[in-house]
Amino acid sequence: MKVLYYDCFCGISGDMNLGALIDLGVDQEYLLKELSKLGLDDEYEIKITKDIKKGISGTKVNVILNNQNKTHNHHSHRNLEDIVKIINESNLHNNVKKLSLDIFLKLAQAEAKVHGKPVSQVYFHEVGAIDSIVDIVGAAIGLDYLKVDKIVASPVQVGGGFIKCAHGILPVPAPATVELLKNIPIKSGIVPFETTTPTGAAILAANVDEFTDKISFLIEKIGYGVGNRDLNIPNVLRVFLGNEEQYEAKEDQYILETNIDDMNPELYSYIEEKLFESGALDVYRTTILMKKGRSATKLSVLVNKEKEKAVQEVIFEETTSIGIRKYKVEKIMLQRDFTKINTQFGDVTVKNSYYQGKLIKKKPEYEDCKKIAKEKDLPIAKVYNVINEIINKQ
Repeated sequence: MKVLYYDCFCGISGDMNLGALIDLGVDQEYLLKELSKLGLDDEYEIKITKDIKKGISGTKVNVILNNQNKTHNHHSHRNLEDIVKIINESNLHNNVKKLSLDIFLKLAQAEAKVHGKPVSQVYFHEVGAIDSIVDIVGAAIGLDYLKVDKIVASPVQVGGGFIKCAHGILPVPAPATVELLKNIPIKSGIVPFETTTPTGAAILAANVDEFTDKISFLIEKIGYGVGNRDLNIPNVLRVFLGNEEQYEAKEDQYILETNIDDMNPELYSYIEEKLFESGALDVYRTTILMKKGRSATKLSVLVNKEKEKAVQEVIFEETTSIGIRKYKVEKIMLQRDFTKINTQFGDVTVKNSYYQGKLIKKKPEYEDCKKIAKEKDLPIAKVYNVINEIINKQ
């Protein structure tokens, strides 16, 4: 699985993102050619250079307005409808159009929420200005070019202090940036400046599948997009392109555990059935010695977040326990599928398990073997032996 990872230790802006994607390997000439399909070439030019911040070399992208646009700047009041028309009437690839419009819609909705207006009535720099159009459509072109399967990002550094904008002096992060970063982990205060812009936040909000500090893939390429400020940390956006092996599925689950020394052992069978009915993924018991040499049973239940409450209720209502320990575990599972094989007993379901794309295990399903043993009045071990012999010959 091809993965793109945004390391936002110094935030993200539209131009830093463009620089990072080019530095990572997005073809510069291809990017410029695709951007020209917007039909806005007379309004701007793009300057792409190499730059260094705190000893880190990267790519810097500047969108320079032409003289006429600097003087009149009438296009800075384009609204979302104008942008949608420009993009849809262009010859850009359909996926690039979709990615671009997803980002613009996120940005427009955030600004509309902040200013208390319908999206259709929002006229503002972040959507209308030509540099933001280039940054956002350029981001879509770059992401489409890389064709990654998954986009991941670190928690986003937003900076601190205050920023001067068209609406006056505002705290960092700006209101639109905060709106865009809702439910996204952030960090703040590393420098007394804005490090994440609304455009940068919108790019992340519209495209990132997961936010985490963990890098669980093989890094193959690294790119740096250089920002405009000279700070006491490198003002760069770092991106990684890597490969994540998806042969094992990982899922966060929980163990609910309790020690019981005062309950009739006959009740456990019934309680286990109730636990499975309530959503337990696994139930097991361990004989233990507690304080003062008392024999006891440790009841352990594996459960996911959705079924945790129901399972907890069974433990409290059906056992003598008055307390439960809970801890998070990561379950790693091989990829699996099921096939049917024909045997002398009829069709039997076989579970196949794969590691790194290779079939490594096959086993008949217990319930099928149990049913055959009862119907044929055979020892279940003999049923297993016959079926395994067929499996091994395949």
